[in-house]
Amino acid sequence: MKRTLQIVASLLILFLILAVYFNYPKLNFITGFAAKSVCSCTFIADRELTSVETQDNDFSPIFYAKNKIDFKEKSVTSTVFGLKPRTAIYKAGLGCILVPEGSNANTLRLQPERTITPKALPFPYGNLPQKDTIFKNIDYEALQNAVESAFDKNGEKVKRSRAVLVVYKDHIIAEKYADGFTKNTKILGWSMTKSITSAIVGVLDKQGRINRNQSNLFEAWKNDQRSKITLNNLLQMNSGLAWEEDYSKISDVTKMLFLKPNMPNIQLEKPLIAEPNTNWNYSSGTTNLISGFIVNQFKSQQDYLNFWYAELIDKIGMHSMTIETDLEGHFVGSSYGWATARDWSKFGLLYLHDGNWNGEQILTTDWINYTKTPTPTSNGEYGAQFWLNAGGHYPDVTKDLFSCNGYQGQKISIVPSKDVVIVRFGLIEEPLFDFNRFLSEVLSAIH
Repeated sequence: MKRTLQIVASLLILFLILAVYFNYPKLNFITGFAAKSVCSCTFIADRELTSVETQDNDFSPIFYAKNKIDFKEKSVTSTVFGLKPRTAIYKAGLGCILVPEGSNANTLRLQPERTITPKALPFPYGNLPQKDTIFKNIDYEALQNAVESAFDKNGEKVKRSRAVLVVYKDHIIAEKYADGFTKNTKILGWSMTKSITSAIVGVLDKQGRINRNQSNLFEAWKNDQRSKITLNNLLQMNSGLAWEEDYSKISDVTKMLFLKPNMPNIQLEKPLIAEPNTNWNYSSGTTNLISGFIVNQFKSQQDYLNFWYAELIDKIGMHSMTIETDLEGHFVGSSYGWATARDWSKFGLLYLHDGNWNGEQILTTDWINYTKTPTPTSNGEYGAQFWLNAGGHYPDVTKDLFSCNGYQGQKISIVPSKDVVIVRFGLIEEPLFDFNRFLSEVLSAIH
């Protein structure tokens, strides 16, 4: 018996040694993801560590990380078996920044200056309760069944939805949250933030400060073929720049999010591998490069930080939103936007209403139409940092649907023909979560 236990113990030790050996290069990303996730969920979303570790970080190999929160310093440090410690630090107004090795977060001294004046109006234009309204063309029982079916029951972890919100004619007609989440919980939109970045470019376009067809975007490109890349090419993910978007290994996107103090630079330095407008390639690096382009339109860093909130986010009442930055103060426009489900729905409503917000034209109708125009070579699935159903990706859903999509199935679906916005947050995406069925069932309840 003793001999057997010794063999088992030896095999276990060997297994751990091999696991560490083969995963050691990934430890930077394991501990980096864990530290960043716990930090943001703690200091932005006000959630408990146990909740984060058993939900957000409960997948391999992230669940190997041990996380320690320093509430005094507002930081989180994560390790795996005591190896590769990574630290994320919360900065007011900027969110949590994962500090690359050898870097110092004390260089971040500025934060957005925000003016938040709640309006005495019902949702979505203010904070007052909405008026009770019954729409005769809605099958409320079918709608409720569709919403309920998006959530797990009896402790299952199959659908893993956290929030579902349906807004019809500016009225919330269905709303449900998983345990531990409420209408006040800020949720990470992941790549839904790309659509926010696109909207910021749209505001600059409306103000006449940029043109989406302009080229010669960066000084570093002036003497090579990249000077021909247009802003439109970047917005449509059709630039021809090299990029690998693979979260399962050490790739361009994981290096950018977990190692780089300046996130726009990694895409800026990539070579051209195809002619612009001929090769659609989804790239979070491209979106952060757009964020870097936006910086260059302002005289100061403070003006850049203020603009996103003053001219878009707070203007449409998304007061819960925080877009986190990298270590050099660039908004991580690819991935790191946080807000409540209700505030995320307001962004969808802005596009549903062709860029108009309660009488003020925030974005031009031309920009909205451009956003919904399919990118060449995307098979009708992508526009300008928005996803489209023009190619029939969801066969049982109307083709005019367009959406903001994020990792793990975050989605704002905008359906002009139904006058509806559908928001879903969760931890499972396609094909494990059946969006075609969910969306079609919700829309079928609205006659």
